[in-house]
Amino acid sequence: MGDVIRRPIEQLRDQPGVVLDVRSPSEYARGHWPGSINLPLFSDAERAEVGTTFKQKGRERAIHLGLALTGPKLSSLASALEVHRNSGPARIYCWRGGMRSASIAWLAQLLDLEPVILEGGYKAYRRWALAQFDLNWPIRLLGGRTGTGKTDLLLALRDRGIGVVDLEGLANHRGSSFGGLGQPPQPSTEHYENLLAEALHNMQLQGAQAIWLEAESVQVGCCRIPPSLFRQMKLAPVLEIRRSLEERVEQLVAVYGTQGGEALAEATRRISRRLGPQRTDQALRAIAEEDWATACRATLEYYDRCYDRELERSPERRSLDISGLSAEQAADRMISSRLAELCA
Repeated sequence: MGDVIRRPIEQLRDQPGVVLDVRSPSEYARGHWPGSINLPLFSDAERAEVGTTFKQKGRERAIHLGLALTGPKLSSLASALEVHRNSGPARIYCWRGGMRSASIAWLAQLLDLEPVILEGGYKAYRRWALAQFDLNWPIRLLGGRTGTGKTDLLLALRDRGIGVVDLEGLANHRGSSFGGLGQPPQPSTEHYENLLAEALHNMQLQGAQAIWLEAESVQVGCCRIPPSLFRQMKLAPVLEIRRSLEERVEQLVAVYGTQGGEALAEATRRISRRLGPQRTDQALRAIAEEDWATACRATLEYYDRCYDRELERSPERRSLDISGLSAEQAADRMISSRLAELCA
């Protein structure tokens, strides 16, 4: 058995094979290389115990403890590795590319699985991810008041081969006080950054001449858009889409009307100070009566005012009325009028 191969992130990304994150479950949950599979050498409690032993009793004692904890798991770890036998070389990383990676790589070598360790570990991956936001991207923003169907239009554009990064989809949040309703749990900001970095990198690989994002505030629920990317967004040209008020209300009722009165009331109370007592009472009464359209109208004035203030700061703006059009028809109109290549 020879030495395990180590590769920097730029080379390892181009190799085929499964990516195995051998850190503890909580480390993985906080943030990981998207698409990687968690195969933890230590549980969270075991990792904490090894770390405490290292600090209090030294490296040698910590290594012995690690061996004692790992020994009984070797068979199950080997079985977990075997599952990926036909997936190509096993690309392995831990926090720094150290002993945890080396331990799993040693076991993978015994199984003839051709392991490759990520040089520098997850720390190196994070440096790569954050560096993506410092690159100059051909960003175009799709703006529009709440309920105009911006996300649906972006997805329709993506289906037609236009470069799109779905900021809200990656965050599992629609961007307002109501935006988390009916959505899966949000990723951490750290993992959101990883997802965004991968999405932008994929746009680069596809040769996208323009990359469309939704015009967002820096905060998407609990996720935060990286500062360097957000600075580019503030300077990007904006296409504002418009729909009639009736269509916007209909769109919002379709999205939120199934979420239940209590969840909608709670979201309304969160913005009560900004809505004011009159509109808050109107919205809450409408929700209690399951009059979703009236509830939407009561909140739209606030959201419209916020959006209009933000739009005024855009350095370059065009508009497109898509009233009466489906998302697919609106996408076709953008493409036929070359708005999808806005300032490209």
